[in-house]
Amino acid sequence: MNKILQITSIMKSKKILLFLAQGFEAYEASVFTDIMGWSRSFGKQGVDLITTALRPEIKCTWNLIVRPELEFGKINTGDFDALAIAGGFEKAGFYEDAYDERLLNLIREFDKHEKIIASICVSALPLGKSGVLKGRKATTYDLMDGMRKKQLAEFGAEIQDKSIVVDKNIITSTGPSTALDVAFTLLEMLTDKENVDLVKKYMRF
Repeated sequence: MNKILQITSIMKSKKILLFLAQGFEAYEASVFTDIMGWSRSFGKQGVDLITTALRPEIKCTWNLIVRPELEFGKINTGDFDALAIAGGFEKAGFYEDAYDERLLNLIREFDKHEKIIASICVSALPLGKSGVLKGRKATTYDLMDGMRKKQLAEFGAEIQDKSIVVDKNIITSTGPSTALDVAFTLLEMLTDKENVDLVKKYMRF
């Protein structure tokens, strides 16, 4: 019986919570859903992913409508191994949700338990606002005269001139072009490089 329990424990899939803010960029969310989906179909270790939001329906930056799977109020952080957050546009309402105290508390909870937090582009800013990047290396969107980097620095982050920055359990990046690499980095941190290489092979990278 103990051997059966051990095998079940080993085979248990890791699980990611993907937070979608109003005005998020669909591409930045899709890299997580696609890569983790391919991991379940072709990887040696699949990773599950569940979407959540503060609203029952979310409008993306360019008007795609999405209905998240899990109500925010029903989240149990113990059910998840990582939190992923897609970036978005201010004019589309991104910061209305990204700076909401409910999300900031969720970020703090994941970091408190040293669970992985993966962000793309400006989704590093709610991490900064939550306080988890204070004194830690990070980056964010680097154009527009560095405005977003300055904002992140004001939250206490040590800004790095790199496209992707990993500081312990937190991944940050500079823009949509880094999205695939962020998702693959997250997959490797949750599983291993061999699994990532296998998924990349079948995705034709």
